[in-house]
Amino acid sequence: MSEVIKIKKGLDIQLLGKAEKIFGQADLPEHFAIRPADFHGVVPKMVVKVGDKVKAGTVLFYDKYNPEVKFVSPVSGQLVAINRGERRYILDVIVKADGLNEAEQFGAADPKTLSKEQVVEKMLNAGMWPFVKKRPYNVIANSKETPKAFYISGFDSSPLAPDYDFVLNGQNELFQMGINVIKRLCDKVHLGVNSDAASKMLHGIKGVILNTYEGPHPVGNVGVQISQTSPINKGEVVWVMQPQEVIALGRLFKEGIYDANRVVVLTGSEVIKPAYYHTKLGAQVSSLLKNNVKDGNVRCVSGNVLTGTQITKDGYLGAYHSQLTVIPEGDYFEFMGWALPGLGKYSVSRSFFSWLCSKKEYALDTNTHGGERAFVISGQYEKVLPMDVLPEFLFKAILAEDIDKMEQLGIYELAEEDIALCEFVCTSKINLQELLRKGIDLMIKEMN
Repeated sequence: MSEVIKIKKGLDIQLLGKAEKIFGQADLPEHFAIRPADFHGVVPKMVVKVGDKVKAGTVLFYDKYNPEVKFVSPVSGQLVAINRGERRYILDVIVKADGLNEAEQFGAADPKTLSKEQVVEKMLNAGMWPFVKKRPYNVIANSKETPKAFYISGFDSSPLAPDYDFVLNGQNELFQMGINVIKRLCDKVHLGVNSDAASKMLHGIKGVILNTYEGPHPVGNVGVQISQTSPINKGEVVWVMQPQEVIALGRLFKEGIYDANRVVVLTGSEVIKPAYYHTKLGAQVSSLLKNNVKDGNVRCVSGNVLTGTQITKDGYLGAYHSQLTVIPEGDYFEFMGWALPGLGKYSVSRSFFSWLCSKKEYALDTNTHGGERAFVISGQYEKVLPMDVLPEFLFKAILAEDIDKMEQLGIYELAEEDIALCEFVCTSKINLQELLRKGIDLMIKEMN
């Protein structure tokens, strides 16, 4: 077993609504959506039109500036809507499933007999390439680049996250096939596992560098794992992928079809019976929530509460998400709440006596308990960010649009998920993830 890499900085937020390791029963929804906004930087150009018949794996649109990167239908059926927003930007492409499960055939292949170029071409044609993301910048990887390493985090440490030991159970062969494919893209493949989990399947995977981690969130973030084992310097590129996407990649090469199947965990204090569900990428969530959400004003989040996207009760699962969270909406004003004892309130800074109950689980809502304030140096961020960066100075450099300072202060290391806890503990109530993305976009523009 590899040496355990221990991380001390971070924060585990104890929320109510953790799912039991059981599969719930829900009807497969009729409608599925692919949202270009899920793929940052993509400008979609449609290939099909409303009314066209499609199969699982049929190309729906491609990226205007990278035409080889294609985005495909998760199911067979009919394209029923192309919803547009301002300046006719495509918000989502809706497919109504026909239940026939027809799929485009891309042909099975042994990755060990293919060149890197052949593997890349097959992934591009089958719509699998958008699931290979790169650091720095946390965007879809450039297939023409050569990464110094490939990283997969085999566990998720975010609040109420799915247990990948349970999710991946019984899929050893497909996961190994996916790793074999990735090995054709990059020789050095890192697989991160949690020291607290059994991870028997992941420990048996061949051809990877197995790294074992221990500590609070964000220890499961692939960005943190990269910083601990192979930090990114200027000019270097690392590619990353999620575990369920590795399985989909393995199925593409083993069976020759695009696999949109996903296991999604439904969690949150407002869910009556939190559980795991078999569904597909881009699924409408109404079938999962039906008769399973408490009365009241709630917020549905595709993803976890720190980095997820707010959706409606009949919205769609995000392309990179394997979690659906439902929490109370914080639509209230609390007069002088800071002056009360707050025995039932969650506190990071020990402002309330509730910090004495370290194991207590909380039904936290979306109320920020204050508006945006002056950005001051407080030292809060460093306590929850286990990376070799100076976050407060970096954010100030982004506000000043100082490219050189941003580079020197470690922006190459970070993605939005890595500083989500900084945003959670921020006294100034600043949207740090949005601010970081602004800085990353400035860096991309400068490099181009």
